[in-house]
Amino acid sequence: MKKSVFLALSSVLVFGGIMTGYEGAIQAAEPKVLRVNLQSEPPTADPGIAEDTSSNTIITAIFEGLTRLGKDGKVHPAAAESYTVSEDGKTYIFKIREAKWSNGDQVTAHDFEYAWKRALDPKEASNYAYQLYYVKGAEDFNKGIGKAGDVGVKAIDDKTLKVELTNPTPFFLELVAFKTYFPVNKKVVEGNEKWADEAKTVVGNGPFKMETWEHKSNLNVVKNEKYWDKANVNLDKIEFIMIEDENTELSLFDNDELDWAGAPMNALPIDALPILREGGFLKTQPIAGAYFYRFNTEQAPFTNAKIRKAFAYAINRESITSNILQAGQVPATGYVPPSTALNKDGYFKDNDLEAAKKLLVEGMKEEGISKLPPITLSYNTSEGHKKIAEEIQDQWKKNLGVDIKLENKEWKVFLDDVHEGNYQIARGGWFGDINDPINFLEMFQEKDGGNNDTRWGNSKYKELLNQSALEQDPEKRKAILMEAEQILMDEMPIMPIYFYVNSWVQNENLKDVVIDGLGAIDFKYADLTKK
Repeated sequence: MKKSVFLALSSVLVFGGIMTGYEGAIQAAEPKVLRVNLQSEPPTADPGIAEDTSSNTIITAIFEGLTRLGKDGKVHPAAAESYTVSEDGKTYIFKIREAKWSNGDQVTAHDFEYAWKRALDPKEASNYAYQLYYVKGAEDFNKGIGKAGDVGVKAIDDKTLKVELTNPTPFFLELVAFKTYFPVNKKVVEGNEKWADEAKTVVGNGPFKMETWEHKSNLNVVKNEKYWDKANVNLDKIEFIMIEDENTELSLFDNDELDWAGAPMNALPIDALPILREGGFLKTQPIAGAYFYRFNTEQAPFTNAKIRKAFAYAINRESITSNILQAGQVPATGYVPPSTALNKDGYFKDNDLEAAKKLLVEGMKEEGISKLPPITLSYNTSEGHKKIAEEIQDQWKKNLGVDIKLENKEWKVFLDDVHEGNYQIARGGWFGDINDPINFLEMFQEKDGGNNDTRWGNSKYKELLNQSALEQDPEKRKAILMEAEQILMDEMPIMPIYFYVNSWVQNENLKDVVIDGLGAIDFKYADLTKK
């Protein structure tokens, strides 16, 4: 970057020193070491229970599923060297390639069978277990009404994995590249219940292996010499730090102490975006992700759908995306993102104040109240989340006359509280695991589903999603899913705000970092060259 740009940027961000000139080159060290900010402490390195961006970034580096996304954006064989699919599309036979775990153990089909059944085991309480429900018998086992032996995944021998699905699933090869389908080493897992919490006990089968993990400080991974495709791994090491503040992260990047700043691990400071864009340094990519607020439908006053809708209608999304976010985000009046949108026009009018006021009056009358109880909006630590929350707080005060208290929480505490239902309104975000509408809608299929957390359920909604799984005609399936999304928006257990765009800056000598259309990042192919 030009010195003048950074001088302007430093005044906007109130950086603590004079910025040095940046001519677009950060010298790569030997060996090749990539420096990235992970933002927050990963709650776990266990692919069976992970559910957040920090954990997923680490897990993608140190584990590998049957398939993996390549630099071309397509799914390729990975831990499986080949596969066959039955004529009816319901049975897959995967041939496991010759590969080893980072501790030298052989990777086998048994590792996959064990991992999938472990994630489904009710005792594990995995919030992502439902992603395995495409497998025959998986849902019944997870809900405690079936047996592990009835789940349709079976290691025929060390190198052959047989998978039986309940229905044909055209995106299944993409799905098995998702973390919940990753294998784990049974001997390691059963030998130490805290195996996924310390670097010395984490054993993976991916391109990198964990070297150190100083909790809430830093985590390092190094190239895994036992990885089957190590010839295509260019980096020797990735150093992850954990700093929540976006201004500090960008300052470190500017001072050549980081090679990446911004999405998907963190967000760039909102005030810096116009300057970065003007200078031609900002990189952006639309992704299949939705930013929304959850309502706890079991806590007053949000037990009432009309009150939930009143709050949802009474905000100006266009103003939020244009004046606060400023990175091309799209206002959301539906839940399913544009890349897989069922209804591109949305389901309600943005900033519909007349309808909002009317619904609030009707909802309060139905509840028999003349005054709303105290209401708190919770969000996890982030300057961006804070600014959005403050803007929405102001809009609700101006448009509905409602006073809202804001509550900021550290990431893990925030996650735990949301899962436990200790909130009234809470920030939420969802990045697709597969590029299909079902992946967004199925989150709310079950009232007690792992990632629902709104305590909302609807029998018709559930019935429609089940029906969509049986429909083979694409247009008919789309119509069914659209009807389901209409119910979701009519009931409004969540309040859509905008659809995500990833924004970041990177070392210009860094190449081949893979960010898929769903927002996940993979450093397997990344390379950092000298000037």
